[in-house]
Amino acid sequence: MSLPLFRPFDHFDFSDSTCFLTGQKAVDHITVFPEWMIGQFGLSGKPFKMLDERVVSYSDIKVPVSAEALSALGQLESEISEAFALGYEAVNAMDPVKLFQWTAKQVYGIIHNEVRAGLRQQAAIGEPFNFSQGLMHKFGNLHLMLQSLIRPVEFEGVQPWTIRVFPVRNPDDTFIYRDEINTLVFSLRMADFGLIACLQDNGESAHYHRSILEKVKGKALQPEQFEEICARFFYSAYLFNRLPEYSVLSTDEAVYIEAMPLRIASKPVFDTWQVKTYGQVLENFWKPWGYTLFEIIKDPEKPMSFIED
Repeated sequence: MSLPLFRPFDHFDFSDSTCFLTGQKAVDHITVFPEWMIGQFGLSGKPFKMLDERVVSYSDIKVPVSAEALSALGQLESEISEAFALGYEAVNAMDPVKLFQWTAKQVYGIIHNEVRAGLRQQAAIGEPFNFSQGLMHKFGNLHLMLQSLIRPVEFEGVQPWTIRVFPVRNPDDTFIYRDEINTLVFSLRMADFGLIACLQDNGESAHYHRSILEKVKGKALQPEQFEEICARFFYSAYLFNRLPEYSVLSTDEAVYIEAMPLRIASKPVFDTWQVKTYGQVLENFWKPWGYTLFEIIKDPEKPMSFIED
């Protein structure tokens, strides 16, 4: 008998009484952003903008959980909070699967809230809920991988994600969180580190940005430099033109997930890099320092950079 898998997108099972992770009966609701983080950075009343333009607070974003999920998430948060408190060296040394699980929990928790809001809105006007097949495919795969928190899952071959941790000379009490739901990319800057995750690229982002990653390897970054790397990763996630497929085998012992090849087509994995569009992304990431698009792309052949220069 194979291990059961919960697939919420098959029947849009996003009930408030159903655990977002296991599909079992929910016994509680927990904040997507962990309580230790909300408390440490005073996020309880801080605004968070959802895709439908609603503004909620970090502590308002919650998911229903079963007893099994509550226990697994509690254990994960304990390990993560301990490593994050110790800083870059401890975070960088963590099991990549643990970092993926924690990052995916944040992103998928927000997706869960967005889908529930969409279902409510469509029901209120009496119309069926329309959802992009491509997004449903990606989000369903992300949820499948996140179930590695509650059951044995083996990721065979290349890992489905790219995750990189960098030492950053952050000011005290820094907390900068970003995500892009459609492309499943995430960044976090706090303490003495910054973290970037592309949650479903099969490692291609690290290959695409290998030259810049090599330049900063082993070096402590200034915040502007880390945000520049974020801009590059967020923009390239937009250029990523594949919809990854995964072979899933569920057995009595474990679920085996293997990424299928992305390079079977002659077309490059990433679309053409446009300097002006990248400059607009970078301008947003550099907003705290006031750099304008004109300054950034004054030389279109060599955009402004604190890493290359």
